[in-house]
Amino acid sequence: MSTISTAVDSAPASGKLHRSIDWTGAFWVASGVPALVLFSIGGIAGVTGKLAFLIWIASMTMGFLQSFTYAEIAGLFPNKSGGASIYGAAAWVRYAKPIAPLSVWCNWFAWSPVLSLGCSIAAAYILNALAPVPLANSTAVADWLATNGAALTVAEADKTAAAVAALTPGIREWTLFRTTFGPVSLSLNSAFFIGAVLMLMVFAIQHRGILGTAKFQKYIGLLVIIPMAIVGVVPILNGNVDWGNFSPLVPLAEPYAPEPGAWNIAGWTLVLGGMFIAAWSTYGFETAVCYTSEFKNPATDTFKAIFYSGLLCLVLFSLVPFTFQGALGLDGMLSDSIVDGSGVAAAMAHMVGGGAIIESLLVMLMILALMLTLMTAMAGSSRTLYQGSVDGWLPRYLSHVNEHGAPTRAMWTDLVVNLVVLAIAVADATSFFFILAVSNCGYIIFNFLNLNAGWIHRIDSAHIPRPYKAPTVIIVIGTLFAFVNAVFMGAGAQVWNPMALWAGLFTAALIIPVFFYRHYIQDHGKFPDQMLVDLHIEPGTAMTRKAGMLPYLTLAGGVIVVLVSNWIFQA
Repeated sequence: MSTISTAVDSAPASGKLHRSIDWTGAFWVASGVPALVLFSIGGIAGVTGKLAFLIWIASMTMGFLQSFTYAEIAGLFPNKSGGASIYGAAAWVRYAKPIAPLSVWCNWFAWSPVLSLGCSIAAAYILNALAPVPLANSTAVADWLATNGAALTVAEADKTAAAVAALTPGIREWTLFRTTFGPVSLSLNSAFFIGAVLMLMVFAIQHRGILGTAKFQKYIGLLVIIPMAIVGVVPILNGNVDWGNFSPLVPLAEPYAPEPGAWNIAGWTLVLGGMFIAAWSTYGFETAVCYTSEFKNPATDTFKAIFYSGLLCLVLFSLVPFTFQGALGLDGMLSDSIVDGSGVAAAMAHMVGGGAIIESLLVMLMILALMLTLMTAMAGSSRTLYQGSVDGWLPRYLSHVNEHGAPTRAMWTDLVVNLVVLAIAVADATSFFFILAVSNCGYIIFNFLNLNAGWIHRIDSAHIPRPYKAPTVIIVIGTLFAFVNAVFMGAGAQVWNPMALWAGLFTAALIIPVFFYRHYIQDHGKFPDQMLVDLHIEPGTAMTRKAGMLPYLTLAGGVIVVLVSNWIFQA
């Protein structure tokens, strides 16, 4: 086989992504990941109780160790973008063509819903600020009861609820359209339209390309990281952490109820459910390697981007849930506004004290944190679609970029799909966590495939220079974690919805006919030459498979682990 050049092309060619950032740019783009804690901190507390802070720490530690595998395989492809799923797909394509697009697709439908889920939470925060629901012990409720309470024919215990309902602003209940579709609801309510506006704002910023995005997110990132660090540290310093809120360390007897359970099958199922949903947030900083083909010096920038992003997340994902639990306690974490996410920002602001002005300021900064997360999600997921199209796995139209080097058609696809998902996410908490659980099934599949891609690349591409080579023990740990993640999915998805696992597997399978159309009908069974060149394979020559049956046995083992875990663990 002839030698193929792997030189990095630094010129911003027309129709390609531009090399315009260093590792700090990717770090700031990925700095929205810590805000993912806002998505599920209430839900995880609701199913794991006093174990919640340990769930976050354990999950973040796993994510950090896994990232070294991703850093290595990313360094093999200096001219690719799109993240670890793209680099991992290059390992699997030698053994089973459909597995490569499966990796890319699962990564996309895991990351893309961050847009809709984040917009739904941000919209709830904005509604809480502009049209708050009165508290049951507020003066407004007491005045209303004094005036109207005697005329009510309901029980005394229900009069306060009637007062709150009467004083709730009409915009909170308004909806243009609502229906039920299978296990979820769909609503075009006020939160939907606020969320849609936020999504369009993110699209406008992303349209300027990665350099403009990175510059914008640097300043927003500072405004977000600092208050999250304050939330993580100040409650410890001012004595708001009650150490009694961390014991006894046993699972709940049942979700969203304060009674302690036991370390039995039901208890372990809830714990695995917590680990399953936490992975969606804590592993997310791997998006820092989505921009390899946009780095000025990918040989050094790639590792630095994911390593320092991981350190940031390791600190914040450990501190914030710890102080959150220590300040609120189990009963506080199980309140409705915490579980559904709408009251998380206000609760965090209250933890640091400082009065109404400081609380309002911190709530606004949490909204900015969510905006930062939305930009991180669109930047990463759109590049996954773009590179998947360039490599011949996804539809051709996604490979277009504008004059700024932004993959605009992929971004439009993200936008349209997420407007539909947004209508589901804003309907109710059940629908929100169903979307989250389904998307996380894709994320676990992606992680399983790409952690195993580490050792496959070691076998098939041992001759290719690696700017960063992870210690072999880390590759082994990553492989073991791939199967641990499969246990999380098999056992844990059902905690959030009985249909979540099967809906996730169905969604993953949707890519197969799309790939077959692109590869066998449009491309006549051949991959684009550039994809083969990136694999160090000369076009027209056969792909070598040095790993033998091991990849196939790995796939079979993963399926068995998921199914057996789903059968053993029942909440």
